[in-house]
Amino acid sequence: MRPRSLQLERREEIKPGMEIGTVSEVSFTVTPDMRPAFEGSVVHDALSTASMIVWMEWAARRIILPYLEEHEEGVGYEISVRHLAPAPVGSPVTCRAVLTELGDRQVVTRVEAWGRAGLVGEGTFTQMIVDRERFRRRLEETAEIARKESGSA
Repeated sequence: MRPRSLQLERREEIKPGMEIGTVSEVSFTVTPDMRPAFEGSVVHDALSTASMIVWMEWAARRIILPYLEEHEEGVGYEISVRHLAPAPVGSPVTCRAVLTELGDRQVVTRVEAWGRAGLVGEGTFTQMIVDRERFRRRLEETAEIARKESGSA
């Protein structure tokens, strides 16, 4: 049985105050656990694309957090990122998100990662604002399907 797609209730509007141009930044130092590694083998001593995306997503999420109602949650929907330059272990990086588009449930941000030598990565990240309880129920349903398919139910 295939899970149905996650179609959540539409919002009437986003809580007032969230505006195009809103900026959020998060800074961090690249640590060894942020390196790309597959099956225990480290590829190189620099920030992985996956780790860069985690920080970009956090910068973008910080834009929506003050505007979520108690019954709402923000979920990642789409990301398109280019990793342009290395950021070595031990180096500082700042991820910046700028709100560029606002729909009835959709929040689009331009995301960038900057290191000492310049632009490390750039792209866009889209979040959807969904009903928290409905999302939780859908997550439980999907987990139950996975348990049954794996035989651990």
